[in-house]
Parts: sequence; C-alpha cells; structure tokens
Amino acid sequence: MSSEPRGGRSAQLKHTGLRPGWTTGACATAATTAAYTALLTGEFPDPVTITLPKGQTPSFALAAEELTDGHAMAGIVKDAGDDPDVTHGALVRVTVRPLPAGAGTVFRAGPGVGTVTRPGLPLPVGEPAVNPVPRQMMRDHVARVAERYGGSGDVEITISVDHGEEIARSTWNPRLGILGGLSILGTTGIVVPYSCSAWIDSIRRGVDVARAAGRTHVAGCTGSTSEKTVVAEYGLPEDALLDMGDFAGAVLKYLRRHPVDRLTVCGGFAKLSKLAVGHLDLHSARSQVDKGFLAELARRGGADEALAAEVAAANTGLAALRICQAAGVPLGDLVATAARDEALSVLRGAPVAVDVLCIDRAGAVVGRSAVA
Repeated sequence: MSSEPRGGRSAQLKHTGLRPGWTTGACATAATTAAYTALLTGEFPDPVTITLPKGQTPSFALAAEELTDGHAMAGIVKDAGDDPDVTHGALVRVTVRPLPAGAGTVFRAGPGVGTVTRPGLPLPVGEPAVNPVPRQMMRDHVARVAERYGGSGDVEITISVDHGEEIARSTWNPRLGILGGLSILGTTGIVVPYSCSAWIDSIRRGVDVARAAGRTHVAGCTGSTSEKTVVAEYGLPEDALLDMGDFAGAVLKYLRRHPVDRLTVCGGFAKLSKLAVGHLDLHSARSQVDKGFLAELARRGGADEALAAEVAAANTGLAALRICQAAGVPLGDLVATAARDEALSVLRGAPVAVDVLCIDRAGAVVGRSAVA
C-alpha cells in the first residue's frame, strides 16, 4: 500500500504529466498522528489525514500498526510519486510512547534513521537526523491530537525506516556525518519529481559540514572519477568533497553566500566545456556541448581555420579535444580557464579562489587552469 491523497493518487504536475509524492517527513508526521491517536483512543485512523506546511491535506493508508498498553506504532510506505527517489517504497514507522507531564516532545532515532555526528548541520551533534521542519510538523500534529482527545502532548517519538541503513549508503549521509541510517527530510511535505531539490540540499549541507570542520579548500566534483582525481592531486579529505553532479550553479551560488578560501571544480572535459560557455546545469538533457565555442577557443590557442573547422564538426566534445591534442593546441587548458572565469563571475566577488581540472573518462587530467 502506498500513501496517497484522499480520493486517489496525487495529482499530476502541470505541464509535465509527472505525479508528485510525499517526503519522509510527511510520512513520519502521518504515522505519528495515527500512532498518538491510537494511544489516546484505542483506534488507528486509517487513512490518516495531515495538514502540510502550505495547507494541503493528504491522506495516508497505514501499512503497519501495533498497540500495547505502553506504546502505539504506525507505519506508512513512502510514495515518492514519479521521482527517482532512493527512499521510494520504504516503510517509515513511528512509535509513540507517553512521557510525564511537562516533558514535551522528544525525538529518538530508531533502526534505519541516522544520528548526527558532525557539526555544520541544522541539528546538534548527537541528535536524531530528523530535520527541523518535519519535527515541527510532528509537534503540531501531536498538539492537535492531544487537544482533540484530551492528551497532554508529552510524548517520545521514535522514527524507524525498514532497511534505512542500507538505503542510506546511496545518499550523502555517511559523508555528512549522519551515521546509522536515513534523514527524515522535507520542507513542504511534497516531493516534486525531478526537481533535484534533495541533491541541491545535500550540496549545501556538504558545504556547511566542510566549513564547520574548518576546511579551507573544497572540491566540486561531477562524479566518483573526478573525486579520485582531486584526492590524488590535492589530498583532500572526504568531507571536503562536494558531490556536485550536474549542479555547478548550486555549488557556486551557495559558496557565494557561504565562502571558503578555495574551490576546485573537477569534471569531465565535455561537462566543464558547458560551464565554460555559461551553463550552470550540466545535465545532457538541459545543456549541450557547444562545438562552435570550442572551435573559437581552439583559434585562440593557435589553431588554423582548417583545424577549427575540424573541431566544430567533431562528433563529441572529447573528439574535439583529441583533435587539438594531436595538433598541440591546449584546448583542455583553455576550457578549464574559461570554466574558472565563468565560476568567478557566478561567485560575484565572493572571497573564493577557484581552479578547474578537466579530466577524461579514465580520470587523467586533460586540462587545468591557474588558481584565480
């Protein structure tokens, strides 16, 4: 069973035909509401309806429930809609136990939910990885249930995710110092398909953790190969490596507001040629290699018109690079320098020195800029 709005599946997004889903924070809030209601009344509401921060009122079907004298547990299967979310289909369980009057709402990490072990995140070290907005959603719903059924609202909320520790290995959590499982996330309660908001949020948290650890040199990398290259070149520790993916703009814009002394951008030659021409999203579906631009750079590097025409007609960016390498034209360095200059323009004078490394598919450096 999956969590769905009352009356059926969630509405498709306008213009895309894609179905949105629910965050782990929304699922945990619904499970908390159902469990606390059962604790006070002896009955689980199924489906259970909650109110999201922007006023939507989805309903969720229960996939698991348990009631004893001392606690109630409800479980909801996360439905991420049409987003390729690694937590889609995960069973989010919440166990609610009563606490003495005045104790308030206490959060615990159960199996599959991580614990914060490094500073720099929006939660103190030692706290369960349940983000501030989901915490507030759960507190608000506990208060509403308490008011309706005569409870005190003083409860312990333990959140678990079946197989969460295994799923978390596919996320940024281990690198961010969130150990033991997943984070309970969400600011609106809704997962927008392919919005990539979770990835961009992870980039921001990566910068926060690096700054809190005192790192003065970080690297934005497009993938694991570029990470290995940066480590070999500079010996950077894991918490200084930002899994930038295609989101160069997200790294640069966040560092503009939260600077570090130095940023190295490392990625495939073709991807970084897109940054060089001004694209901040490097995904192949949203930006293309501009071989005319590469031909112009080749001219600046000494290529004659015949060679520039070959570059412009090349099948791929890497093919254009190979043509120039054979002719002794430093196209890799020119692209790296142009990408660095574009990064500096996005930083808008923030006190961040930048250098760029372009690599081939094997991770060999095929272009580099000076630090500026």
